[in-house]
Amino acid sequence: MEEADWSAVTGSCSGTLGSHLARRLVQIGVRDVFSVPGDFNLTLLDHLIAEPGLNLVGCCNELNAGYAADGYARARGVGACVVTFTVGGLSVLNAIAGAYSENLPVICIVGGPNSNDYGTNRILHHTIGLPDFTQELRSFQTVTCTQAVVNNLEDAHEQIDTAISTALKESKPVYLSISCNLPGIPHPTFSREPVPFFLAPKVSNQIGLEAAVEATADFLNRAVKPVIVGGPKLRVAKAQRALIELADASGYPIAVMPSGKGLVPEQHPHFIGTYWGAVSTTFCGEIVESADAYVFAGPIFNDYSSVGYSLLIKKEKAVIVEPNRVTVGNGPSFGWVFMADFLSALAKKLKKNETAVENYRRIYVPPGVPLRREEHELLRVNVLFKHIQDMLDGNSAVIAETGDSWFNCQKLRLPENCGYEFQMQYGSIGWSVGATLGYAQGAKDKRVIACIGDGSFQVTAQDVSTMIRCGQRSIIFLINNGGYTIEVEIHDGPYNVIKNWDYTALINAIHNGEGKCWTAKVRTEDELTEAIATATGAHKDSLCFIEVFVHKDDTSKELLEWGSRVSAANGRPPNPQ
Repeated sequence: MEEADWSAVTGSCSGTLGSHLARRLVQIGVRDVFSVPGDFNLTLLDHLIAEPGLNLVGCCNELNAGYAADGYARARGVGACVVTFTVGGLSVLNAIAGAYSENLPVICIVGGPNSNDYGTNRILHHTIGLPDFTQELRSFQTVTCTQAVVNNLEDAHEQIDTAISTALKESKPVYLSISCNLPGIPHPTFSREPVPFFLAPKVSNQIGLEAAVEATADFLNRAVKPVIVGGPKLRVAKAQRALIELADASGYPIAVMPSGKGLVPEQHPHFIGTYWGAVSTTFCGEIVESADAYVFAGPIFNDYSSVGYSLLIKKEKAVIVEPNRVTVGNGPSFGWVFMADFLSALAKKLKKNETAVENYRRIYVPPGVPLRREEHELLRVNVLFKHIQDMLDGNSAVIAETGDSWFNCQKLRLPENCGYEFQMQYGSIGWSVGATLGYAQGAKDKRVIACIGDGSFQVTAQDVSTMIRCGQRSIIFLINNGGYTIEVEIHDGPYNVIKNWDYTALINAIHNGEGKCWTAKVRTEDELTEAIATATGAHKDSLCFIEVFVHKDDTSKELLEWGSRVSAANGRPPNPQ
């Protein structure tokens, strides 16, 4: 059929690649796209702006745009960012790698070269000066679950839909390059409204599911004091509800790995805290490590979560439940058994056993309160977090930056529906600024409380500007202790001391009288109390930036323990040859 006849078949040929992509993003739940303009993506951005259901959020740099898409995906289930070719792509790459490590579906869209330039041996700007300009694509191949280079309208529809659906199915980022001359060209494949996705649900192998449940029930029902530990992969498996069903039915205590905090309701009567080896919540580690059987649902055991590989966990006592596999002790292992299906079915087969819960209640002693302060004493970190604890409710969310905030925020008791996010697997300092922007944009019903160290803040500070521009009302606690404290506790040196900034003056300069923003410097508990009252009262609708001065050696006891153990793990000598 000749091209001229297509309109008779499709009715209209007004649909374009750009409008199709915009509608697809809206259909999957994206309402905000984080972007940095560049000459290769400008036409595409025009089409995204033209979509009524989309809001384009311009960021100060590509790294923060990627971090914002990461935070947005945590709040809404999927995120998207748009950057330009190579200079933008390689800049956002670090954020996309972080999203990959955290199993977050982020659609990373890059405005690519003109379709006529592919295969021509030409040298293009924004590249490293070679006729082969695939370096961006090759870089993304290791940190995305699929990649699509759209330089031909004939298969553009299929490539876009395949990439987006793969991101949702795999819960990983994807790379989507769109040639700069294609977004505005009508094509028959885009002539109608996109048909909404139907992603067929994954169904467990029924025989494998039954065998896994039978083997696990037999294993656990013979145990004296079994426990449950929730991990970060509960999110990707969408198994939070099933885990609680298991805890209710079994009577086992339920702990959470540090990177899974926020995925398990802490109001549950059997919740015992964070299991993090030697730096666990008080009494939680003892109960888990003394158990004779444990169910780990969606764990990640790395050097950080295992405190330098020092967990006192034995494989033969563990049931490891991955998103699509169950392993009982040293074996057997059952594949294509999905976590939510397995936990729900297991709940129906377990005998009630509250022995470990009762043991926990016998030894539990409520946490102490910080010592009484001296008059005009410099604010202590434990006092700061006592006040942050009092701020939390179901309408708030906590973002914890890499550093001592990891440990201090772990000790916060989260009220029902209070959000909690941090990036433990990748641990990229500066992540929290962009993530706060993205999470707040995706969860406008919550007020984000971000705890950020001064060293991390210096990496990505610019996009506080975007928060103000978007009218966000987050509260940022900038903890000024003069350096990279977490690294000091792993291995100290002069490189861990940073140049001090006047942080509130910087934010005031960024504010520049446009939008709602309020800043304060805090050195004592009285000043902190006053600042929090203002941030939650007169300036409850403003972005609030509170710079908190603390002593450079004022850290959580958990960081001291964790740092020494991670240092020992990093410093292991080479194995004998």
